[in-house]
Parts: sequence; structure tokens; C-alpha cells
Amino acid sequence: MMMLDKLTDPAACIWYFQATARFGWSRNVLLNQIKASAYERAVTEKKTHNFDLALPEHFAEQADEMLKSSYNLEFLGLRRAVRERELEDRLISRLQAFLLELGYGFCFVGRQHRIELGAKEYFIDLLFYHRFLKALVAFDLKVGPFEPEHAGKMDFYLNLLNDKERGPGDKPSIGIILCAEKEDVEVEYALRTKANPIGVAAYQLQSKLPGELKGKLPSAKQLANLLRAEMESGN
Repeated sequence: MMMLDKLTDPAACIWYFQATARFGWSRNVLLNQIKASAYERAVTEKKTHNFDLALPEHFAEQADEMLKSSYNLEFLGLRRAVRERELEDRLISRLQAFLLELGYGFCFVGRQHRIELGAKEYFIDLLFYHRFLKALVAFDLKVGPFEPEHAGKMDFYLNLLNDKERGPGDKPSIGIILCAEKEDVEVEYALRTKANPIGVAAYQLQSKLPGELKGKLPSAKQLANLLRAEMESGN
């Protein structure tokens, strides 16, 4: 593992070595995880979820390992404000890169996954199955900051998945809300009373802005305001 020799933090080196042995990472997967700062996001950054409240202890620990505190979507090459559907389109078009960023064990099930309830139908943005957790993992994409009502919507989706989609022997379905930014205290309050396991993670589109783009890209709040304004003008 020549690439591990280049790491200056012994703890990081041990973490990558153990993860490679545990998950069977190839050289390319390991290199991608190092470039994406997987150790920092898995160990040193705070994760926000209610797994310890909604899942048995052992399964909660596994789910925590699966979730990252943030996801690097720089590979999408976005340079302007986008709607949630376009973000979804970009992720699907670069599905292999997105799967590498998610981590080992994710299998893609579908986008806009339809579930019927009575006369109504509901759509989950992205649905995956995790081979090691043996659980469905639903992603809800938000181009703006986290809002408490997002947790209620995801909780509802997970109830539907557990009742209508979960297979024999599968563990409880897990939800991940992927948003532009989040306030950890707000997330903790929003998840406190939710019975289903939900994690909230932020995404970043660029690790460092090129000089010519500094000050030209909108902030996450500006994106949210733009989206709301467009939706209101269309009503």
C-alpha cells in the first residue's frame, strides 16, 4: 500500500488500512477515498442522525459507519444554481462516481422510486440497497439548507418502504437527507422524535473555488431563495 505511506497522520493510515481490509477496497477505490478525505469525514467531523435512538446498538454502529458527515459532489462540475431535479439528473449521469463517493456496499435501485398508498403515489429521489447493512437506503435531495419538515417527509417515506418494499430478512430502511447546508442543533431537534433512522449530510460542489469564480457563485441560502422565488412565480 504505497499510497498509505504518503499519509502523515498515523491514525489516518491505520483507518484506511482497516477499511481496505474490511470492505475489500481495490487500489482505485482506496485512492478515491483518500482523495475524498474519507477519514476526516468519517472520524473527525460530526455526523447528525438519530441512529442510536431508532436502531439496535450493533446496527446503529454499522449505519453510522455507512453515513458520511458530508459528501463531495465536485465531480458533477456544477457552476450555477440548479433545481433539485437537475442535481438528480447529474448524479445519475455520473452514477459510478457517486457510488464511489457513497462508499463500498451501495447498490443502485432506482430514481424517483414510486410507492403507492391508496389513491396517491409518492416518489423517492434516489433509492439504494446496502449489501452489508442489508437495508434499503433512501436519499432525498435538497438544493437549499436543511429544514425540519424534511425529516417528517423522510420519516413518512421510510414507513412506506418498510411496509411495502422491505424484503424478508432486511433491516429497517434508512433515510439520508442530502442538503446544501445544515445546522446540527436544528437537525438534532428535528430527528429527536422520529422513529425511523435518518441521517442528514451536507454536500460540497467544489473543495476550493478557482480565483475567477470567487464571489460569483451563489451561497446555499441564495440558492434556496432563488428556488423558492421561481416556485412562487410559477404558481
